[in-house]
Amino acid sequence: MTKFDFTRRAALSVIAAAGLAAPAAAEVDFSGKTIEWVIPFSETGGSAKWANFFAPLLSEALPGAPTVVVKFMPGAGSTKGANWFQSQKHKDGTLLFGTSGSTQFPYLLGDPRVRYEYNDWNTVMASGTGGVAYLNAEDGAKFDGSANGLQDIDFIYGSQGATRLDLVPLLAWEMLGMNVEPVFGIKGRGDGRLMFERGEATIDYQTSSGYLGGSAPLVEAGQAVPMMTWGALDADGNIVRDPTFPDIATFKEVCEATEGCETSGDAWDAWKAFFVAGFPVQKLAFLPAGTPQDVIDTYIEAFNEVVARADFAEISSKRVGKYPVFTGAGSQDALATATKVPASAKGFVVGWLKDAYGVSLK
Repeated sequence: MTKFDFTRRAALSVIAAAGLAAPAAAEVDFSGKTIEWVIPFSETGGSAKWANFFAPLLSEALPGAPTVVVKFMPGAGSTKGANWFQSQKHKDGTLLFGTSGSTQFPYLLGDPRVRYEYNDWNTVMASGTGGVAYLNAEDGAKFDGSANGLQDIDFIYGSQGATRLDLVPLLAWEMLGMNVEPVFGIKGRGDGRLMFERGEATIDYQTSSGYLGGSAPLVEAGQAVPMMTWGALDADGNIVRDPTFPDIATFKEVCEATEGCETSGDAWDAWKAFFVAGFPVQKLAFLPAGTPQDVIDTYIEAFNEVVARADFAEISSKRVGKYPVFTGAGSQDALATATKVPASAKGFVVGWLKDAYGVSLK
């Protein structure tokens, strides 16, 4: 199967899944209960903003209007929290877990620190997102839509780790011929933004919710200059402009304008495969193994109710961006897309990680 076929089938399966309806929920009542929504990142990043956006809406939609509290368990680029969730079993339906591409990528790459299995969990909601890379004001003045004027600059980037979602920007910048030195070990992308604000980092990227909530004000204040988004997928698997940021060029456009950057070949195919796995279905909500079907159905119906709100499109576009939200069977199909990449793409990335950063996934 060609890479084009893969991305096209992935896009079509996700789009088709969005129309699948959830089964009717049985009588489940959460009156007087508190639901803990655990996020395996710090409270400053895009996943925190995503969960904090959905939490009060979910509270209103669940029967009994329980309190939904977002809690954070950062560490090892989300692997710590995901390994913890793997050991959790259903008790009373009051534990929800949220993941992002930084949880998916170690799983996809066979990272030895992974002790979790997505197939053991019960997904009830999935949503897409985008990402925006940006420069400080000084270097941004040299950006003309290509990276040609940036290739002699030594950039510093605050990173969660090369095997996390950060591999998408790190590989993109390398393909553009840029010298970007990652400082590994931050606990969330919000911490990377704080490094950028303090001048400890000179380049950054945030997922859409993190950019809207924390980085856009830096742009408005003249402290940051948008460089590119990763884009979005159309129904044929082509990369198009991100609907949340239609005025910002995609990486594909910047690559095409940059000398030596190619939008074909092994590096491009690998980058696009991991982009597909990490962004069109980027954030997911799970119930633990052993959760009864009536509880699963109750959550699915609640998320359906949230998405069906008359004001959902307006409020979500301002907080998390203009991306599809999948529930029930749709979220399960979306998860399948997000946890598979071609062997050729995995092989390229594993080799690149070893060559570029000395990371050996054995």
